[in-house]
Amino acid sequence: MNGPGAATHAPAKPRLRGRLQIIGVLLLAALLGACSAVRLAYNNLPTVSYWWLDGYVDFDGAQSLRVRDDLDALLAWHRREELPQVLALLRRAQTIAPNDITAAQACEFADAIRERLLATAVRAEGPVAEVAVTLSPAQLQHLQAKYAKVNAEYRDEWVSLDAPALNDKRYRQWLDRHEDFYGALHAEQRAMLRRMAAESVFDAKRADAERRSRQAEIVAMLRRFQSERTPSAEAQATIHALVRRIADPPAGPWREHQTALQDEGCRHLAALHNTTTPAQRSRAVDRLGRYARDVDALMAAD
Repeated sequence: MNGPGAATHAPAKPRLRGRLQIIGVLLLAALLGACSAVRLAYNNLPTVSYWWLDGYVDFDGAQSLRVRDDLDALLAWHRREELPQVLALLRRAQTIAPNDITAAQACEFADAIRERLLATAVRAEGPVAEVAVTLSPAQLQHLQAKYAKVNAEYRDEWVSLDAPALNDKRYRQWLDRHEDFYGALHAEQRAMLRRMAAESVFDAKRADAERRSRQAEIVAMLRRFQSERTPSAEAQATIHALVRRIADPPAGPWREHQTALQDEGCRHLAALHNTTTPAQRSRAVDRLGRYARDVDALMAAD
């Protein structure tokens, strides 16, 4: 579900993060974007993903060919194995949208999306490992420089904001997402979104610190692969452990913060949805139906 669904996650399992789930993330963006663009976006995922990844590590000729082939194969697998499950989720959402929902229902649906993203990340682990063990010192320097650039952008766009500006930015993002899904929100709903943004436990500084820590861990892992000439099978096991740890962090402050954010997201979605009018819910059902028809067409195009 566009926007509203993207903001919620199951309280028991922190959100999947990191760079290894790129196809899954792009798929979700395609499915939840402009309906008329879904098929084109999905079919172009290998190309979009390739250029996104290349921006981080600057592939050489041999790596480029391998990565392009791997992305094509991953999309073929996703079309065959995952799209039917995505379609089932959309159909389920259609049956829920006309009614009031609970926070638990919102979390159940969001957790199902998270599981689909995780399945794609796990499927990609083998190809990722095959390329990871071939990265050169220059490519790892390129990766670190890219990380530094995106971190600076995040600090400028989020960490540098004072509380009122940060709350306003989050409110406007939520408003855009919800109105794309439900149509125009009335004054009381907008006021509700503003309160949610002001009261949120979201902490940009903490998110920034966690991301930089994860990036350092990834770079150290890749340097170890390089210095120890790690076999790809061993590298895959290490990457798998990292993916699992990102998806389900160990006990500690970061896990607690993620859980709080996810609980909050589920409550917020349910609370706002339960204020929607029959016309807004009808629009939501129609949106979901159009997404489902596009996914059905993508499956038939296999």
